[in-house]
Amino acid sequence: MTELLTVAQYAALGEVEAGYTELVEGRLIRSPKALADHNFACGNLIMQLAGQLPEDLQVTYAVDVDLELAPPGKPGFVRRPDLVVSRRRTAEGGLVRAGEVVLAVEVLSFNSHYTDRRAKRLDYAEAGIPFYWIVDLDEPVSLTPLRLTERRYQEASAETGVYEAVEPFPCRIQMDRLTE
Repeated sequence: MTELLTVAQYAALGEVEAGYTELVEGRLIRSPKALADHNFACGNLIMQLAGQLPEDLQVTYAVDVDLELAPPGKPGFVRRPDLVVSRRRTAEGGLVRAGEVVLAVEVLSFNSHYTDRRAKRLDYAEAGIPFYWIVDLDEPVSLTPLRLTERRYQEASAETGVYEAVEPFPCRIQMDRLTE
């Protein structure tokens, strides 16, 4: 496919190939399926987060997020974070809008270090997503929290063992339980 896609055209495609796709500047970007360890860690993180979220928030696995970086009708941007914490939605289906996202989480895979640490970091900041966590499953398992300040993320030190957050909501994440 050589034509640049809008967000609406991307959404109308549905799933197009094995693995998953994202939309970057109107171009389809294909990524391979995640390995079992990656999916297992995402599931464990969802279980830990779900019980600690305020009632107005929800956690979702691998949902398409319209970064709202291009006007309708122009080549768009859609990313698929491993986990998204967003304001609770009443409508079914469709893309989550960046303005609804409170926290995007990427769990690093063998093939995603550059994209998750650099490209997505810039995209999520540009989209105004207030918090971004990067989880590294290499021993020791760690979580690097980032907070948006003036369209740039301020990175805190990577945490191992237990990560305790006050923002964007109070929570406690046991890092060693992500890989158990």
